[in-house]
Amino acid sequence: MKITIADAKLPKSGALVVGVLKGGKLPATAKALDKASKGAISKAIKASRFEGGKGQWLDVLAPAGIGADRVLLGGLGEAKKIDRLLLENVGGSAWQRLGNCGLKSIAIACDPVAGAKIDLAEGAASIAFGARLASYRFDKYRTTLKAKDKPSVTALSVLVDGPAAARKHFKALDAVADGVFMTRDLVSEPANVLYPDSMAQQCKTLSKLGVKVEVLNEARMAKLGMGALLGVGQGSPRESRMVVMSWQGAAAKTQPVAFVGKGVTFDTGGISLKPGPGMEMMKWDMGGAGTVIGLMKALAGRKAKVNAIGVVGLVENMPDGNAQRPGDIVTSMSGQTIEILNTDAEGRLVLADALWYTQKRFKPQFMVNLATLTGAMIIALGHENAGLFSNNDKLAQQLHDAGQEMDEGVWRLPLSAAYDKKINCAIADMKNIGGRDAGSITAAQFLQRFVNKVPWAHLDIAGVAWADQGKPTVPKGGAGWGVRLLDQLVAKHYEVGK
Repeated sequence: MKITIADAKLPKSGALVVGVLKGGKLPATAKALDKASKGAISKAIKASRFEGGKGQWLDVLAPAGIGADRVLLGGLGEAKKIDRLLLENVGGSAWQRLGNCGLKSIAIACDPVAGAKIDLAEGAASIAFGARLASYRFDKYRTTLKAKDKPSVTALSVLVDGPAAARKHFKALDAVADGVFMTRDLVSEPANVLYPDSMAQQCKTLSKLGVKVEVLNEARMAKLGMGALLGVGQGSPRESRMVVMSWQGAAAKTQPVAFVGKGVTFDTGGISLKPGPGMEMMKWDMGGAGTVIGLMKALAGRKAKVNAIGVVGLVENMPDGNAQRPGDIVTSMSGQTIEILNTDAEGRLVLADALWYTQKRFKPQFMVNLATLTGAMIIALGHENAGLFSNNDKLAQQLHDAGQEMDEGVWRLPLSAAYDKKINCAIADMKNIGGRDAGSITAAQFLQRFVNKVPWAHLDIAGVAWADQGKPTVPKGGAGWGVRLLDQLVAKHYEVGK
């Protein structure tokens, strides 16, 4: 779909979306439509339960005097509460309601509203961004789709006075959407298509944006002593990989920020085999790595003024005769030894070596790792928030705030010596599980043993990487969760000159 931001001239065909404030108050475009239609808009509102409340919609067959074929009224709520997220949801919801309506085009009017929290240019860009996010589809393997099952709309425009400023804002947001879409694509791919080497090849496509991409094979990782990561993948015929992505948007001497992702391209549980029902969903156990890759695309695409490192450990966890066994002891790159009590607690082993490698090589300002790490996190937080664990209050607060601003919420959980001792081991430095109690917390304690004193945060995204129920800007399926949150973190706090 082509998205444009154009001058505020009413369309002569297609669908037209206009906002209405709480109480049925009509902004400029709605007033113009009401006048042109001899009061038809006002009459339609009075004859319905539509009050202009946030999230309310009213479909109006285009009356005489209006060029558009169809008019959709969208509730904006109170003027003082109009912000970026609300307008993104307006754009997303408009697409969801009209994308397959049979018409070819949608125009969404963006009017100035006194007292709104966002200016006109940013508001128009936010509407366009929301529509783009909502338009995502993963249909590449559906060969029998009929025309009626595909979007009819091929062009969407946001109408605003002074569109040049809005286009400038949207250019950066469009690059973020590219990153979100890449993450969604990766999470949606089946494991016979996306495996460690093919995922590494996807990382290499970022080179055209100026990202330096380095792929470490098993021989290189073995030489570096990454016994924890390599142990996870030893039961698969597909070789494990680690990919290092570097974006230099600031001076070479500027200390980088670092993002580390768990990339288990399929997780059977290994010898500690998972139950069969639902195992097909384990194709998205690489969701943390997918977010890191999408983030690097977003940062490079909008030419962020930051030095950023993305590191992803890519493995496949399979129950082969050569697979890692419960009771095995592996030596991590840090030199610390780990007794494997459960081969389905594998993501933390991948991250252990990836985190150690990242801090030792790049000495970053901070590290944020993402992983679909524990089912216990879904039990604790459901699908509404990711779990946040951190050794640094400032970083934790920044992540929380960015999550609120981007509607990708995180909830902080505790770390302490009392939890840490649960992973102590009689015959090795630690064991890879701490028992049933506080499973998400003991997994985070395990990771903390590999970060030293580097400011660090762990995001357990098990409940948010995949959306069983869509939102206005998040269709069902791979959510692309975290790309926007982390891009906002960087943009607000870590870009040079901001």
